[in-house]
Amino acid sequence: MKIRKAVVTAAGWGTRFLPATKAQPKEMLPLVDKPIIQYVIEEAVASGIKQIIIVTALGKRAIEDHFDRSFELEHLLQKKGNAELLQKLQNISELADISYIRQKEQLGLGHAILVTRELIGDEPFAVFLPDDLIHARVPAMKQMIEVYNRYKHSIIAVQPVAKEDTKAYGIIKPKQLEDRVYQVLSLVEKPEPRDAPSNLAIVGRYILTPEIFAMLEKTSPGKGGEIQLTDGLKLLLKKQPIYAYQFEGTRYDTGMPLGFLKASVEFALNRPDIGAMFREYLRQLKLTD
Repeated sequence: MKIRKAVVTAAGWGTRFLPATKAQPKEMLPLVDKPIIQYVIEEAVASGIKQIIIVTALGKRAIEDHFDRSFELEHLLQKKGNAELLQKLQNISELADISYIRQKEQLGLGHAILVTRELIGDEPFAVFLPDDLIHARVPAMKQMIEVYNRYKHSIIAVQPVAKEDTKAYGIIKPKQLEDRVYQVLSLVEKPEPRDAPSNLAIVGRYILTPEIFAMLEKTSPGKGGEIQLTDGLKLLLKKQPIYAYQFEGTRYDTGMPLGFLKASVEFALNRPDIGAMFREYLRQLKLTD
């Protein structure tokens, strides 16, 4: 079955970015001139997905407003004759068919996915975590869909990490099947380096079969009362195969201030309109240090 729908989780508090996120969603922080979540929606659309469900929470109304029409602003731009910027704004509201559902309590990633069950129905779907931005020639999710079309089971995005960093990620025990494709033999959440079964870390892109919902319903809450997706995947692994794909591209962890800053610099350098000037500024800055 074709991947038609995507879940984008955007219900977290964004505490690592306080006080900036006290009154605005973390997902709306701008990378150059676009909010983080727009890059993720654009990746979904570029991967052939047009039906998107964004899981939000209290205080996230700005996300809905961003992807809606702003008739007053559009009228002002039209009156000023700024056709280019007007078209750019109108394109945002036409990107995809977006629905919203609230996660009423902060009960973990697994719970955030579970609340979309009625909207997803009985079909496979993609999951995007906006904290992870992936810059790639071919969109990372499009790469994963190609793998899904061969294997017809859940696909987890992975990337190698330094051995000492395994304690910050879910880690898979892999069996390599082809270049960049692995069968997942087991999953471990944040193992100490000495206990990690590999250095392949799970990052924020998934394709999940609908059976994951029944597994998440059976998943017991863990630390902090949260339902973890990794625990649901462990149960799913007992019922059907799960595969992992090492995507081609560069991942930025924008959920951390340092990762956000790195992404901001590199995305700006890649912009055709300001990249050259910004690069020159950085060169001059280095000379004055």
